[in-house]
Amino acid sequence: MTSIGGAASSGMVDWNLAVATATRLVRPGPEVSRDEARAVVAELRRHAKASEEHVRGFTRMGTEAIHDTPVLVVDRPGWVAANVAGFREILKPLLDKMQERRGNTPGGAVLGAVGGKVTGVELGVLLSFLSSRVLGQYETFAPATRELPAGANGGGRLLLVAPNIVHVERELDVEPHDFRLWVCLHEETHRTQFSAVPWLRDHLEGEIQSFLGETDVDPMTFLERVREAAQSLAGGRPEGEEDDGGRSLVELVQTPAQREILTRLTAVMSLLEGHADFVMDGVGPEVVASVAEIREKFQQRRAKGASRLDIALRKLLGLDAKLKQYRDGERFVRAVVDQVGMDGFNRVWTSPNTLPTKAEIAQPAEWVARVHRKAES
Repeated sequence: MTSIGGAASSGMVDWNLAVATATRLVRPGPEVSRDEARAVVAELRRHAKASEEHVRGFTRMGTEAIHDTPVLVVDRPGWVAANVAGFREILKPLLDKMQERRGNTPGGAVLGAVGGKVTGVELGVLLSFLSSRVLGQYETFAPATRELPAGANGGGRLLLVAPNIVHVERELDVEPHDFRLWVCLHEETHRTQFSAVPWLRDHLEGEIQSFLGETDVDPMTFLERVREAAQSLAGGRPEGEEDDGGRSLVELVQTPAQREILTRLTAVMSLLEGHADFVMDGVGPEVVASVAEIREKFQQRRAKGASRLDIALRKLLGLDAKLKQYRDGERFVRAVVDQVGMDGFNRVWTSPNTLPTKAEIAQPAEWVARVHRKAES
């Protein structure tokens, strides 16, 4: 197990315990022989490398900085360790604030070491659930460790979760080599976005830290919501029990100022996810022979009814919103490219001021009017 820092077990969350719990509970991956596993890892690395040129050529977002960002093919415990390290980094301001508040409230000592361990266990339960569902991920704010390197000068890392990719390709009954390349094209687009647009990482980090800085949440409320999510894994909400309007963990920590920040973040994430889907499908026909079949089956998998447990957790964790971001963002990118071409669309990367608003994601013509007509007048 990877330790994530000397102070990992202090404060609101015992991070090492979160890793240990998730690693213990994580579902086993699909059955593959050792030779098959090695072949999958090698192929994913080849596809990730090949995807660089495919994505850069299609998007016209040339960058040499991409080589600073490592590609890591990981298993489910490896994904857990990487994400816990990222969560610890980005959530530190919020958790420090909650820790200070906890120390100033009656009974705060009760939430000391025991509270941190309880939260660590419950976070581990959630991560074990998520670890079997992620195919790939660009970690924007990942701190580098010996086991999990990251790019220098604030660069991130690209994770490809090999057992999950194999599981889904078997579930969909699609050509494995094509599916692996198709997944790599999506994730490589994210790596290109952040490598080719140097200000994007700092802009997102600033928005997230502003969001966390505005957070005004009682520590017990936060812990109860994490606990509720973890408990739902053991059987879901009891029949007949009313929910609280379907609020996600993110929505629970919103102030009025945060709602404005979250609206901007939602627009940016819709852009990034939709752009990746657009590129994946745009490059696909030339390099992925069965792309039409893969896309159809994958969309059906996204849209089909999930179990009651999946639905509850997706709502609580805000995953339904992420699926909507793929759809809305892809429609935005396609509409803009149809109107002004790829070079015209790439003006979106000029500065934070040219990013689309949430309203413009829904009405792409408004973004074209604002960015292009203003520039031409």
